[in-house]
Amino acid sequence: MNKQQLAAKIWESANQMRSKIEANEYKDYILGFIFYKYLSDKEIQFCKDNDFAEDDIKALSEDDVETVNYIKKNIGYFIKYDDLFSTWISKGKDFEVGNVRDALNAFSRLISKAHTKLFDGIFDTLQTGLSKLGESAPKQTKAISDLLHLIKDIPMDSKQGYDVLGFIYEYLIERFAANAGKKAGEFYTPHEVSVLLSEIVSNHLKDRKEIQIYDSCSGSGSLLINIGNSVAKHIDDKNNIKYYAQELKKNTYNLTRMNLVMRDILPNNIVTRNGDTLEDDWPYFDESDAVQTYSTLYVDAVVSNPPYSQKWDPANKESDPRYSRFGLAPKSKADFAFLLHDLFHIKPDGIMTIVLPHGVLFRGGEEGTIRKKLIEANHIDAIIGLPPSIFFGTGIPTVVLVLKQKRKNTDVLVIDASKGFKKEGKNNKLRASDIKRIVDVVRDRQTTPKFSKVVERDTIRGNEYNLNIPRYVDSSANPESWDIYASMFGGIPVKEIDELDNYWQAFPNLRETLFSKTSEVNSELKVEDVNAAIKEQASVKAFKNKFNNSFKDLDGFLKQELLTNMETVNVPREKEVLSNDIFKRLETITLIDKYEAYQLLDDEWEAIKIDLEIIQTEGFESTKIVDPNMVLKKKDGKEIEKQEGWKGRVMPFELVQETYLKRELQSLQKKENRLLEITSEFEEILEIFTEDEKEEEIINEVKDGFVNAVVIKESKQIRVDIKTNGTLEKDSYEAKVLKVDSLITEDKKVKKLVKEEQAKLHLQTKETIEKLSDEQVYNLLELKWVHPIVTSLNNLPKTIIDELTSKVLRLSEKYSATYSDVAKEINRAENSLSKLIDDLEGNEFDMKGLNELKVLLNSED
Repeated sequence: MNKQQLAAKIWESANQMRSKIEANEYKDYILGFIFYKYLSDKEIQFCKDNDFAEDDIKALSEDDVETVNYIKKNIGYFIKYDDLFSTWISKGKDFEVGNVRDALNAFSRLISKAHTKLFDGIFDTLQTGLSKLGESAPKQTKAISDLLHLIKDIPMDSKQGYDVLGFIYEYLIERFAANAGKKAGEFYTPHEVSVLLSEIVSNHLKDRKEIQIYDSCSGSGSLLINIGNSVAKHIDDKNNIKYYAQELKKNTYNLTRMNLVMRDILPNNIVTRNGDTLEDDWPYFDESDAVQTYSTLYVDAVVSNPPYSQKWDPANKESDPRYSRFGLAPKSKADFAFLLHDLFHIKPDGIMTIVLPHGVLFRGGEEGTIRKKLIEANHIDAIIGLPPSIFFGTGIPTVVLVLKQKRKNTDVLVIDASKGFKKEGKNNKLRASDIKRIVDVVRDRQTTPKFSKVVERDTIRGNEYNLNIPRYVDSSANPESWDIYASMFGGIPVKEIDELDNYWQAFPNLRETLFSKTSEVNSELKVEDVNAAIKEQASVKAFKNKFNNSFKDLDGFLKQELLTNMETVNVPREKEVLSNDIFKRLETITLIDKYEAYQLLDDEWEAIKIDLEIIQTEGFESTKIVDPNMVLKKKDGKEIEKQEGWKGRVMPFELVQETYLKRELQSLQKKENRLLEITSEFEEILEIFTEDEKEEEIINEVKDGFVNAVVIKESKQIRVDIKTNGTLEKDSYEAKVLKVDSLITEDKKVKKLVKEEQAKLHLQTKETIEKLSDEQVYNLLELKWVHPIVTSLNNLPKTIIDELTSKVLRLSEKYSATYSDVAKEINRAENSLSKLIDDLEGNEFDMKGLNELKVLLNSED
């Protein structure tokens, strides 16, 4: 299974296994064991790469001091054979919780001195939490054993192994965060927000050869890693990226270290610290040699998502160099304290991004003073308002602030991105197109109506340094207005037609084709079929032709990039290559939003990316591999893994059937459709039974679903009656029952055939994939990768035309009923109701009330 499927499987099982343990706690256990497996597998791989035989690995022991020191020197730690993850698995029923306790104790003793800061205490959270996995040692053993077997198939060698491992680790952290409520904020920044910050930072740093990045509130380390991934796309050697991370909570600090180590980052490029960011700034020295190593930490980029509006102690910090220039944040809200800390640590040409509650933009007091000084010192580069409910556990509005030490321009870019998102459960998520739109606007410093504005410093001064986004960008939809003249006399107001000016500019003479003026202020629609009139208009046809010419060779370009180069293409960079090409094709095409096109590409990209990773790792032949389709089934109250057929590692069964097994597929679909028809016919018969017939036992039986025996018995008797008394009338009760009987017989027969053909087609598909020629593989990959992108993009002009059609029809319908028409209709309704009242009867008081209602209905006022 691919990494998404494996991650989902592990999460589903882990979420059930945790039982009553809080998600926030359980994550530390499963992620801790995943990390231990990584360390174990890495040691085994190191030994194999250095000519250790299997017997040599089995002989690994603390008693062999020379080997212990050799391994420690090279990978930073030593794990004896008995304590290796694979050894735990091989123990089977002999495994016990004591094996884990002994192994973790030994690990803490066997860390090399050079790697002490990286590994010391990294398993403390796991070690102290083992007792929470069960009330007794046997129960703890059982819980741990289940966990070990759950994660044992995660690959941890080669580049693909690291990618899969990293993906699963991130996937689990996100899932645990989604289930951890408010505690999620302690360790997780949503992936989409991380990507947004990462892309902004990487654009700023893309021309540098060596880069240092720092997260002052690192949580699980996900944000820092995403920054590294984005920066790595623009740098020749990813080993030239150095990571600094600081985290207050010990268990979360351990997650940071694990996450960084498992990404195959060089140990010397990982510098982490467990400490209070505000109380105890990043040390200016190595604790082991304070005098000789004194050096302030300045980095190329700082990113952070600190706890919002947290209390802190500003006492005696006036002289702290982080705060001395700008002042101290109020003790009730540390937001600006975190911001100033991050700003202090960036180089003169560096950049920082920080996520904070939107109150930092407009709150007064000490915060207002700090904000004013930051603006006058020209540090605030951009403000980005995020959608609500984008973070797990909180719905408060948040903003991203981008700051720099040195800037040539003195304006501030203000972006209201609060409207661009998709709903996912209780939370909102930024789409790929939303992120791309924001990043491009930040890069190009664009002013875009309803979205962004470059604001001069004098304007901000005029607003008394209040940076509240609605003061500068109004992203609200225009309120609907009603024209008084058109409301009274009908027609379409000219000024409302004018509001569609972007269409009239793009399609010359189309307005005149659709509308004719009836007065200076009013028009009327002069075509009956609006959509046809628009599509047939000359400038619209020219628009479609221009688009088609621009995109006519897109499929050829995609085939070259994705098919011809599939084994060598740079997967992390390829999406940008494709999107740049699409953007270039759209440069001269009006009306079409290039970010909508980008989203269409992204909708398909993840599946393409997975396939490319498999092919580049396992070779072209992986496209012809079929794997068992493993699913979780309940048996005796327990979840067990069971095979349900097969699935292609790369090739979807449905695509192969539609392409190379079309005749067999159509035969099966015909029978499946007949089953639907039988169900529909059966329901129709039930609907036409009379009320008296519905009182019969047979109908009650049918409606309750216990139909077969009763109907068959009844129908035999009816057949006897037919032989005795002649034919039945079509709509008779007996004829209906006979029809039900025949449908049931046919239903059984067709279901049997469907089941047989499904099984046969499934095996035929498996054999077809395994025997595919290279040419057939290329054809299928073109259908899977290229055609969906081309089809969805080619549909964009139709979308524009349909949108315009909808807007024109809306205008024509808006004033189709005048006020006079509405008034007459109300009057007719009142008269009708008044007449109905005359036929009503009641007691004395009822009649008085009805008479009063009649008076009101007949009133002229």
